Amino acid sequence: MVGRREAVVTNDCVACGNCVTYCPVGAIEIAYGMYANVTSKKCIGCGRCERACPADVIKMVLRTEVSV
Repeated sequence: MVGRREAVVTNDCVACGNCVTYCPVGAIEIAYGMYANVTSKKCIGCGRCERACPADVIKMVLRTEVSV
């Protein structure tokens, strides 16, 4: 199994845009002006968005993938 960190946004996002500003790879956008949406294929797991979130709704999680 291979694991990697990536950002996950909970439903309580306030769409402030801080995460978009601090993401170094452009993996986050504000969808419909209502919540942050993370493109998991772009996310490098750095955690900058998590630290920048004033509402504390972004969490870094370990995604595991089975390697064959």
